[in-house]
Amino acid sequence: MAKSRPGGQRLHVTKHPDGWGVKPEGSPVASVYPTQSAAEAAAKARLQETPGGGQVILHRPDGKIRDADTINRPDPSPPRDGKH
Repeated sequence: MAKSRPGGQRLHVTKHPDGWGVKPEGSPVASVYPTQSAAEAAAKARLQETPGGGQVILHRPDGKIRDADTINRPDPSPPRDGKH
């Protein structure tokens, strides 16, 4: 298991030969799911149960980051809504 980081753990959801993997930052893939949405849901559920929460980082099939969500902790860089 990856070391706990101050401010939480980072889990990456990446393409895997057998589907989509959940990978703690700095560690090998911990689990594989058939779809990206299933892997994302599992990563978010894991961080909900982790003291200090963390961040789920979603990657496109080509490896580029698509999105990131902060789970179970205040977001250190919340988006700024310029419309409201």
